[in-house]
Amino acid sequence: MKIGREFLAFAVVGVIGLVVDVVVLYLLAPLLGWYAARVLSFLSAATTTWAFNRRYTFAASAASAASGRSVWREYLGYLATMTAGAVLNYGAYVLTLHWVEGRWAAALGVALGSVAGMGANFLSARYLVFRSHRGG
Repeated sequence: MKIGREFLAFAVVGVIGLVVDVVVLYLLAPLLGWYAARVLSFLSAATTTWAFNRRYTFAASAASAASGRSVWREYLGYLATMTAGAVLNYGAYVLTLHWVEGRWAAALGVALGSVAGMGANFLSARYLVFRSHRGG
């Protein structure tokens, strides 16, 4: 089933995004603090996942849909449609920072936030950003 394969690929790409998110967060947090750094780390992860999802997860749909619009427009559309997932993601992150102490609390928050936003992000990516012109 195509949607199952896409969801699995989306999840694998999500793990790559999670790694980018945590690395950027821990690099920037000493300079910006845990909350501002999280905004930039999320944008870095979202950019990474857009690129991988475009190339692998939704490759056929992306090629079809992109034929009528610019890559930048698609990228900005991806970021815009990730808003619902981003709100859930950031909320879970903030709650984790308030409830959990320790060196890895922020990484746990990023992971929990990623899981919280995953469903909304998959549906947004599949049906709004990378939808194909074949009705799918």
